[in-house]
Amino acid sequence: MTLPTETAHPELEGLGKYEYGWADSDVAGAAAKRGLSEAVVRDISDKKSEPEWMTKLRLKGLKLFEKKPMPNWGSDLSGIDFDNIKYFVRSTEKQAQSWEDLPEDIKNTYDKLGIPEAEKQRLVAGVAAQYESEVVYHQIREDLEEQGVIFLDTDTALKEHPELFKEYFGTVIPAGDNKFAALNTAVWSGGSFIYVPKNVHVEIPLQAYFRINTENMGQFERTLIIVDEGAYVHYVEGCTAPIYKSDSLHSAVVEIIVKKNARCRYTTIQNWSNNVYNLVTKRAVAYEGATMEWIDGNIGSKVTMKYPAVYLMGEHAKGETLSIAFAGEGQHQDAGAKMVHMAPNTSSNIVSKSVARGGGRTSYRGLIEIGEGAPGAKSNVLCDALLVDTISRSDTYPYVDVREDDVSMGHEATVSKVSEDQLFYLMSRGLSEDEAMAMIVRGFVEPIAKELPMEYALELNRLIELQMEGAVG
Repeated sequence: MTLPTETAHPELEGLGKYEYGWADSDVAGAAAKRGLSEAVVRDISDKKSEPEWMTKLRLKGLKLFEKKPMPNWGSDLSGIDFDNIKYFVRSTEKQAQSWEDLPEDIKNTYDKLGIPEAEKQRLVAGVAAQYESEVVYHQIREDLEEQGVIFLDTDTALKEHPELFKEYFGTVIPAGDNKFAALNTAVWSGGSFIYVPKNVHVEIPLQAYFRINTENMGQFERTLIIVDEGAYVHYVEGCTAPIYKSDSLHSAVVEIIVKKNARCRYTTIQNWSNNVYNLVTKRAVAYEGATMEWIDGNIGSKVTMKYPAVYLMGEHAKGETLSIAFAGEGQHQDAGAKMVHMAPNTSSNIVSKSVARGGGRTSYRGLIEIGEGAPGAKSNVLCDALLVDTISRSDTYPYVDVREDDVSMGHEATVSKVSEDQLFYLMSRGLSEDEAMAMIVRGFVEPIAKELPMEYALELNRLIELQMEGAVG
């Protein structure tokens, strides 16, 4: 998360001003090897002292990655040079126990982004900070630990909770799911592992922050969340990177298991710099009476391909995706959602908002599948696109597969542009044209922003304002 410039906490004033494009000293990244091979995969596993089963799974992922073709739909991915990517960069030898224990350059980065202050002010229940390939800092409130909540980086969880880890890892997204899931399986490093015991409610968000500093870096975190029966958790992640002339790759995998009558909310505010390919696979399974919510904000990156999914496996399970995508010059945000109804009386809701300016392109790509054995299923999809100028583009690619008779299915899509009347009215009230345009865009995305915790909503609005600067004229 990056904290806003306007906040109820005055001690955080001024901490969120990006241009998050600075680059820290890159000693570790400069020494990292480029390219992918079996030796690289084995080296990652050896450095982490992993069990044999994980090494074998990594090698299986590598073989699947080599066999699977690149996606021939969506964004143009021909610019990715897999031989030039640094697949593992270790920025520090051990995880810090406090912010003061971090190496100075890494600590300075997080100081600029306001992460330590967020923890001090108890805006979050736990904090994870990943820098390059590994988590460098991790902390959770003692009262949650006492209730049995586990919040660790994924590497540590493999060591400390091997049976729980092995039971669920790769069960929601198998190694061969797609080319980039296979790549992640081969070279994954870092990410968050969360287990919430039965009937425990984590009311304040757990937060993770992902930072790429090295040029041509590949970041491949793996997040696994298990929400036991009747439990609740809200997990928030934020992402940034410096601006380089050459590209970096972010290819994460997120697996979530939401058990009977449990609820999980997963919020992302993504502000990668415009040289990052953001290609992630996120999927949850929701059992009887469970609720899974994806809140997704995509502001940065060169290319984003992201379609959070919910498999509704138990009766009365619910899935919801609320997403906002903003594409400026040189950006393609190809985002959407998937809802798969596999049980009776399940329900899903997708609300997608996108804004394009400066020749940017947004695409909604969604799947609604209602399988046999899912009578009484209900699904609703609403896609709204706003074009700020005449050189930008928005596309909608809905896919609906219904195999039951007794279902309710709705889909609505609109594309609009900022009207001259709106601009005239606001400017007549004393706003400049840029200010009026930004206000219209903020109003357009407000249904998504209001679902965020206050600090995150303010940050989303601030990022949109930065993107809109100079949008007119």
